[in-house]
Amino acid sequence: PCSALLCTFVLDPLGTDPEVSHRNSGWSYKIILCLTGEEIFSLHGIPNNSRVSDSDFSTICPAVLQQLIFHPCDHQENIVDTTKPHSLQVWGFGFLAVTIINLASLLGLILTPLLKKSYFPKILTYFVGLAIGTLFSNAIFQLIPEAFGFDPKVDNYIEKAVAVFGGFYILFFVERVLKVILKIYNQTGHKHSGHGEQNQCQDKANPHKPPSSSNGVTCYANSAVIENNGNLGFDSISVVSAQVRNFKLCKCLHGHPLSKIGTIAWMVTLSDAVHNFIDGLAIGASFTLSVFQGLSTSIAILCEEFPHELGDFVILLSAGMSTRQALFFNFLSACSCYIGMAFGILVGNNFAPNIIFAVAGGMFLYISLADMFPEMNDMLREKVTGRKTDLTFFLIQNAGLLTGFAAILLITLYAGDIQL
Repeated sequence: PCSALLCTFVLDPLGTDPEVSHRNSGWSYKIILCLTGEEIFSLHGIPNNSRVSDSDFSTICPAVLQQLIFHPCDHQENIVDTTKPHSLQVWGFGFLAVTIINLASLLGLILTPLLKKSYFPKILTYFVGLAIGTLFSNAIFQLIPEAFGFDPKVDNYIEKAVAVFGGFYILFFVERVLKVILKIYNQTGHKHSGHGEQNQCQDKANPHKPPSSSNGVTCYANSAVIENNGNLGFDSISVVSAQVRNFKLCKCLHGHPLSKIGTIAWMVTLSDAVHNFIDGLAIGASFTLSVFQGLSTSIAILCEEFPHELGDFVILLSAGMSTRQALFFNFLSACSCYIGMAFGILVGNNFAPNIIFAVAGGMFLYISLADMFPEMNDMLREKVTGRKTDLTFFLIQNAGLLTGFAAILLITLYAGDIQL
């Protein structure tokens, strides 16, 4: 028998990267990369710091002979990793993705005329559901597996990730159906008492103690908004359509002194800048791994930014900013995404980006489940006035969730088969 150290010295210039398959009672090898002696020993389950018996040495002899014949390490320097995109592609696609995402910060001005339309809540509900589906799916299909070093083609984790989303969706579907059934039962059997209890619940959920109020729009600590007529309106990601008429355009265009703008506006701007910086980190690190990884992450962030930036625009207006001021500060906070993208690319190229994927995956799960999902439920509860409306909003929510899930799933499955 020989020691592992001696065998390592002999095998150091040799090696094989086995695509190992357990075929009958033996191993089959395919030469791809040059590995060290320690790696060959580890491949066969032999400790590197122990003595090797004759039977163990005979097990690794085929690999040793194969290395002696083909000399894969002689060609190691000529091997080029073609899986990662070129630096120019990383910066180009990253800059393009961040630019498109930042355009979402200007949607407030474009969509302002639609805020008064009766169908706008349905459009916003779909995009909120789409954001939840893409963020949640991107976390479980892309970011978290990548943080652990999993490959979808090799480790076959996609089926398990689909099961994770399936567990989430089944509970969501069952809970929503049960609430609809109970609501119908209360309306038919306990119509009068149910109406009184509902009003009491709304009063408890929305205490009339607003931290800020401007131009007739009242922002509550629980992200709810009360209209002038006393009815519950959109939450923090949407807007009370009846209040849009109260903003005088001539007054907004001139701008207001910054000292008279509510504190909530600066808090929203600062927190949004930090949020966009982290988004940029995730985008930059994703593009260093592959173009389609970056594309998947960018789609998830874009779907989330659409309702998010629109809500920020409305909050800035309600805090006393003019339209120009709201657009400027909203876009200024969005530009921090460029800085985050640059840091993400530099870290991804020079260090292991796994920690960024782990942080981004946790952030995406929190935003989708703890932030946007409750607000989507609040929108359903606040805007539903009958059975038909309840069913309509429920179908819209499902359409958004499943669309986001399907988009990220298809990207994960077929990204490796598409060449750019």
